[in-house]
Amino acid sequence: MNVVDSSGWIEFFRAGANGPVFKPIIEDRARLLVPTIALFEVHRVLSRSLPADLANRCLDVMRLGRVLDLTDARAVAASHIAALHKLAMADAAMYAIALEFGATFWTQDVDYQGLPDVRYQAKPSA
Repeated sequence: MNVVDSSGWIEFFRAGANGPVFKPIIEDRARLLVPTIALFEVHRVLSRSLPADLANRCLDVMRLGRVLDLTDARAVAASHIAALHKLAMADAAMYAIALEFGATFWTQDVDYQGLPDVRYQAKPSA
């Protein structure tokens, strides 16, 4: 199973330099878990620069994976993860879901670098 962090989704949708890293993970729909908080973060970013219909089509692509809600148990698990690894709420929630399912967490967010079951891909230098 795989979880792609919102930074990976945004890189994929914007066809950034690391987009090809995330593409095969995103295309493996049968093994793709999508936290609802990722939908929020991706929409928040993409809706600033894309027409609403295009941003919504990006979310439809995300919904091809298994969308997972932030339940009360997941919120508590995320709180523990946030305290342990000094992560923000959304970051901790996505990572907690990956851990819950024994999934690999794919990201280009440096905050996750070195954490267990994380595949970190550094952002290319500007």
